[in-house]
Amino acid sequence: MDRIDNSRFVASHIKGLPRSGIRDFFAIVSEMENAISLGIGEPDFATPWSIREAAIFALEKKKTSYTDNRGLLLLRCTIVAYLEKVFSLSYQPENEVLVTVGVSEAMDIALRATVNPGDKVLYHQPCYVSYSPSIQMVHGIGVPIPTDATDGFALKLEALEKAWDSNCRVLILNFPTNPTGGVVTLLELEKIARFAQEKDLLVISDEIYAELTYEGEHQSIAALPGMKDRTIFLHGFSKAYAMTGFRIGYAAGSKELIEAMMKVHQYCMMCAPILSQEAAVEAFKNGQPEAQKMKEQYHHRRDYLVGRFNKMGLDCSLPKATFYAFPSVKKTGMNETEFAKCVLKEAEVAVVPGTAFGEDGAGFVRASFATSYHKLIEATDRIESFIGKNSLIE
Repeated sequence: MDRIDNSRFVASHIKGLPRSGIRDFFAIVSEMENAISLGIGEPDFATPWSIREAAIFALEKKKTSYTDNRGLLLLRCTIVAYLEKVFSLSYQPENEVLVTVGVSEAMDIALRATVNPGDKVLYHQPCYVSYSPSIQMVHGIGVPIPTDATDGFALKLEALEKAWDSNCRVLILNFPTNPTGGVVTLLELEKIARFAQEKDLLVISDEIYAELTYEGEHQSIAALPGMKDRTIFLHGFSKAYAMTGFRIGYAAGSKELIEAMMKVHQYCMMCAPILSQEAAVEAFKNGQPEAQKMKEQYHHRRDYLVGRFNKMGLDCSLPKATFYAFPSVKKTGMNETEFAKCVLKEAEVAVVPGTAFGEDGAGFVRASFATSYHKLIEATDRIESFIGKNSLIE
């Protein structure tokens, strides 16, 4: 019997979605025995022992059930205390916090709960790979706002004003930013906040890298005057606590917005895994010393990696946060994809083409320094040798 063509059953708005530029690229890397990956944004540290032990202990205590759709009340209370202490944000644990399966789910259901078909959603780029597809999947219209290396890839009010029109309903912010490590000054954030209020925009603020800020203090837009009620604050545990595989995040906002998100969450996900929730409680209670040690290591690695890139002629500004560097490869005469493919093939080092994060990433590659120091040394030695051998930079 001939096989039927099931592609005709695929929804039209899904057919048009591109595959992730990161995942496809690193499927190749996984098959290369000696490759060094500076690609996936995953800490090389093991989750701190006390956090792992909390998950093990919960399992031994037979905590294997569903939880409240909103998440364990103890975790929500712990989140509220943390947000008050670290971000100067005050929420009610009963109805203003929702525990999710990672920040990715939080972003997805925030959009599904607030965006009507045809609504425009503003977001700055280069940006995390899921933002534009997530907007498409809720039948919204994404409106990218360009940022520039000369400004440290910070969102400028002038660019936001130029991109906005009366059909724009939501603004997605991601500071600190993946993939550039960019941050925004308090002065500029205040301008963006006033604009959001003037134009009646809902802000979805993804602040997953907040704890990995090396220069200055992180400031949440939700804490600015008039912004808490019009902001959905997204955060989680994967980066600061090296808990990527636990898939645990959360959203905080007004009870009306959290209730809308909870409706989507309860039907598509029901609840986050109870073992991950138990581990997250421990992360907030006793995980700070280990998180600080990891941050210090990232800081040292950042300084080394950026210094090496600049020394070999790949212009790279110093990221003020995250664990990503975003060097320019323009001097090599190659575009970002050509460079990434060639350096992978010839030097066996994996970096991500900047255009995986939007067209404004053209001419750049993303390199993660969430890998060991000795691997960074070997990787940069290989890249420098590759550039020299091919006489790519005068």
